[in-house]
Amino acid sequence: MSKAANTRLTILHKAFELIYTKGYQTTSIDEIIATTQVTKGAFYYHFKTKDEMGVAIIEEILKPTMQEHFIKPTENSRNPIEDFYNMISYLLLEDPFLQTQYGCPVGNLTQEMAPWNTKFSRALTELVNLWKEKIIKAIEKGQEQGLIRKDVVGEQVAFFILSGYWGIRNFGKLHNDKKVYLVYLQEFKKYLNGLK
Repeated sequence: MSKAANTRLTILHKAFELIYTKGYQTTSIDEIIATTQVTKGAFYYHFKTKDEMGVAIIEEILKPTMQEHFIKPTENSRNPIEDFYNMISYLLLEDPFLQTQYGCPVGNLTQEMAPWNTKFSRALTELVNLWKEKIIKAIEKGQEQGLIRKDVVGEQVAFFILSGYWGIRNFGKLHNDKKVYLVYLQEFKKYLNGLK
């Protein structure tokens, strides 16, 4: 990796850490520059604006992370009932990238930026829709295999899983305690078993 590419990646990672812990709007370019120890010129060489950098964080940090921990487990599902539960349980209780006290970075950016910035909204919508579509396909595959009832509507399940995940992440953030996740996971398991 070239020095310029390495500098750009460092800026994105450090900026993401600040934004994830403090929020996008309250994180200034000056803080990002101070944390990354690059010059203002180096920052603006890579990003014309803070928003350009923000969209790059979605595309280059959040998207690959979601691909690995949200999309692949859904895409490779052999038994959606078990696999959805295991995936959400891992994301809530074990994933080192996601911190209880800071919530879900995609959910945070959606709440904070999507209503005001069309580029953020587009990038975030693309990410979320990809996960939603993979859940629907996994449900349909489960129906073909006789693991899920034929009357189950994949899109409804997808919205339920997405909204439940984002919602419980917010409760975790509010209480800074994983105990709320355990309560949610018990009910989530009952819901999934009801799809059989």
